[in-house]
Amino acid sequence: MDEAALAAGVKAGDERAFETLIRTQGGRLLATARRILGNDDEAREAVHEGFISAYRARGQFQAHSKLSTWLHRIVVNAALQKLRVRKRRAEDAIEDLLPRFLPNGDHTERFVAWTESPEDTVARRETTEFVREAIDQLPESYRTVLLLRDIEGLTTEESAAALQTTANAVKIRLHRARMALRTILAPHFQGASA
Repeated sequence: MDEAALAAGVKAGDERAFETLIRTQGGRLLATARRILGNDDEAREAVHEGFISAYRARGQFQAHSKLSTWLHRIVVNAALQKLRVRKRRAEDAIEDLLPRFLPNGDHTERFVAWTESPEDTVARRETTEFVREAIDQLPESYRTVLLLRDIEGLTTEESAAALQTTANAVKIRLHRARMALRTILAPHFQGASA
């Protein structure tokens, strides 16, 4: 079934079209929800809730966007809602993960240039797992922004709307998350260049 036929079927409430949508998009959406929530059970719940919301809102789907993009946004919002209603625990400070500076503005540590491009490095399986673990070390509000912008590809404005915050707050958190991630990853990549 092609995209247009699938979209028309879903919008019309065709159960077979919706089953096809679940079968073709479920795995990718589950991976997205897992990255945001860091918990398999909550991720499955978010995807399930997302599909239910999509089914209920199927009449609102606009054919000018891709069905998969529309569904992705619904599941991301379901995952973010789960984050909002989670019992609020004190979030770890990001300051311990950020680079340190001397009074003259220089880094307290010298960062060694990575010997291979980040794209080549991340492509390797063991490094991918290491990067995921490093991202998981970030405080939740920073990790979520990083995932939405750098992994899921949402714009700053889309991320701000999903997180119910300002675009400026997203930019600041993203910058700080990237700096903290570099600090966490630096020892691993510096060791690789030796």
